[in-house]
Amino acid sequence: MTLEDLVRLRRARDLMDREYAKPLDVAALARTAHMSAGHFSRSFRAAFGETPYSYLMTRRIERAKALLRRGDLSVTEVCFEVGCTSLGSFSSRFTELVGESPSAYRARRHDEGAAIPACYAKIYTRPVRNGEAPPAPRP
Repeated sequence: MTLEDLVRLRRARDLMDREYAKPLDVAALARTAHMSAGHFSRSFRAAFGETPYSYLMTRRIERAKALLRRGDLSVTEVCFEVGCTSLGSFSSRFTELVGESPSAYRARRHDEGAAIPACYAKIYTRPVRNGEAPPAPRP
């Protein structure tokens, strides 16, 4: 993989970071990187250790956690706000990454991170990838 390929892949990853709530598919992301869809998917995984879809869903779940902590939106509203089109898929992926359902996450207290500066809170609350979420804490 060339340096130019990495720059183009990073451009696509930055697009996912900025536009996570918009409909993004591999073909559109590949166009951003000036690659075919297959080459883009393989190169993205080699460069960043996960598929483009997995990366995008992690960004969406990360944002969903923040919206659910706020507590003024329903789980369904949050699902659509972060760009997911299926409540079932959103809930399944959320549970896989976070270790508890979106409803349970929204219902519990989130005081433990209240005093943490935002730049560290983002790291502390980042979803764990590849289904490695620990069990949810018991109230």
